[in-house]
Amino acid sequence: QLQLVESGGGLVQPGGSLRLSCVASGVTADTYIIGWFRQAPGKAREGVACISDRRATTSYADSVKGRFTISRDNAKNTVYLQMNSLKPEDTAVYYCAADWRPFADICTLNRGQYTFWGQGTQVTVSS
Repeated sequence: QLQLVESGGGLVQPGGSLRLSCVASGVTADTYIIGWFRQAPGKAREGVACISDRRATTSYADSVKGRFTISRDNAKNTVYLQMNSLKPEDTAVYYCAADWRPFADICTLNRGQYTFWGQGTQVTVSS
């Protein structure tokens, strides 16, 4: 059973940076696509970024393109989300999610396509 644990959230000023980590355990994560999602109070959970397994193809929501970068280190079973130029509207609980997709060349930002979820980490962007 795949388990996901997020870390790296916190309070940061507008324009600042944070790096979130998602560590997978229980299975080897290199046959899974991994997505980062976020949910702000009163809003639906939305896809932020995702990465496929072997080719590490990435996809981003328009709202974060050019500011966020997703990457993976399969040797460490870890996926990262580097967040730069943070804005107050980036404030949310951030979740990582995984779905088994061996040999996948693409990933998806559709939350309904993911089977496994972490507990989330809070990111607050405020001065």
